[in-house]
Amino acid sequence: MDKNQTQYFNVVKEELDVYKILERVYEALEEKGYNPVNQMVGYVMSGDPTYITSHKNARSIIGKVERDEIIEVLFENYIETRFNK
Repeated sequence: MDKNQTQYFNVVKEELDVYKILERVYEALEEKGYNPVNQMVGYVMSGDPTYITSHKNARSIIGKVERDEIIEVLFENYIETRFNK
C-alpha cells in the first residue's frame, strides 16, 4: 500500500425492507407475549418506542424506519390486496 495514494472507504448502505422489519418486530412482540398489532399501532400513533420490546433488538430495528414509511407500506399493501391493484 502506497502511503501517498488516496485510500477509498466505501460505506454500504443497508437497504431497509419495511416488510422484513415489521415481520421481525411482530415475531419479537409475539414471543414476549404481547399483542403485536396493538403494540405496533401504539408505536405508530404515538412515536413512543416503549411500545416495542427490546427483545431480539426489535426496538432498535423499528427505529431504523420512519413511522410514515410504515403507514405508507401498510396502505399500499391494503390497497393492492383489497382492490387487486
